[in-house]
This record gives sequence, structure tokens and C-alpha cells, in this order.
Amino acid sequence: MMILHAELWVSIAVFAFVTSVTPGPNNMMLLASGVNFGVRATLPHLLGISCGHFIMLMAVGLGLGELFIRVPVIYQVMQVLGMAYMLYLAWGIVRSGPPPTDEASNEGSTPLGFWGAAAFQWVNPKAWVMTLGFFSNYLPQDAGLVLIAAASLVFSLINLPSIAVWAVMGARMGHYLQVDLYRRIFNWTMALLLVASMAASLFMR
Repeated sequence: MMILHAELWVSIAVFAFVTSVTPGPNNMMLLASGVNFGVRATLPHLLGISCGHFIMLMAVGLGLGELFIRVPVIYQVMQVLGMAYMLYLAWGIVRSGPPPTDEASNEGSTPLGFWGAAAFQWVNPKAWVMTLGFFSNYLPQDAGLVLIAAASLVFSLINLPSIAVWAVMGARMGHYLQVDLYRRIFNWTMALLLVASMAASLFMR
């Protein structure tokens, strides 16, 4: 079994932390979810991101990335579907409100669940950049299943607490956004930033 040097594992850990904690579609949605729903209600969203990205890492490590190189139209279709899904999620952020105090409150507005967050990774441009950069820079081309699984697990274990920071920050901000006007301004800003992050990726070569 191929073994990576300790220095390379440290580099993998640093790469996972930096790419996970920096702003991107996932973190903007977690920030908004923390503001509108709190950390506890956002936990399925958090777990869905890390688990979904782990599955993506494994799939690319086992050869899915090669399929995109051979048939680029598949990735182009995923970009278009991703933009449509991003618009849907952005509208969900716009409609979000404070945690419900009765049955009528926040009707039709719920945090993104585990499966929705996991599925979103496949159309998230930053997740693809993280994944492809990870394998092209840190793992050898002849890496076996055990090494791919171990490296992907390390990445995901670092990813989870790194992105959780955004949900916690959102929950703290929520205390200062109890005024409906301020919360609406925040939600619209997050929604526009989310759409802008995806729109830019459509023009990347």
C-alpha cells in the first residue's frame, strides 16, 4: 500500500482547512441559515455538505474526473442545472425569516436538509475546484482505494468544523438582525452573492 509522507498529510490538512473555511456558496448558505434558523436546525445542512463532498472526493478519486475530461458536455450540463438549483436556493434564502414562534410563523421557509446539501455539492463550482485541486496536487495518479479513502476522510473531517464556523457566526449575527427590515436586507444580500458566485463560474474556462 502506498504511504504518504507526514509533510504531505500536513499539506493536505492545510489545503482542506483553507479551502473549506474561505467564502463560497456553501458558507454563504450556512451563514444565512445560521442567521435565520440557528445552529441546531442547520446541523443537517452541515453534515450534508461534508458527507456529500466526501462522496464526490471518492468518486473523482476512483475515476469520475476522467469521464468529465473525455465527455466535457456532461460538466456543462451540470453547470446549467447547478445555476437553476442555485436560483432555487437563493429564493429560499430571500423567503427565510426568524425561527418560528408559532405554527403560522416562517411558513414555507425551512433550512436546507441533509440530502439537499449533499446533492448541491455536485453542482457547486467551488466544491469541484477543491476536489480537482486536491487530487491533482496531493495524491499520486496510481493511488489505491485505501489511500484515496483515507485522504478523503481526513479532508471531510477537517471540512466539517471549518464550515461550521459560518453557521455559528450566522447564529450570533441573528441576535442583531431581529428587525425585519435588516434581516430582509441581509437575506437579499446573501441571495445575490450566492447567484453571483455561480454566474461567474459559468464564464470560467
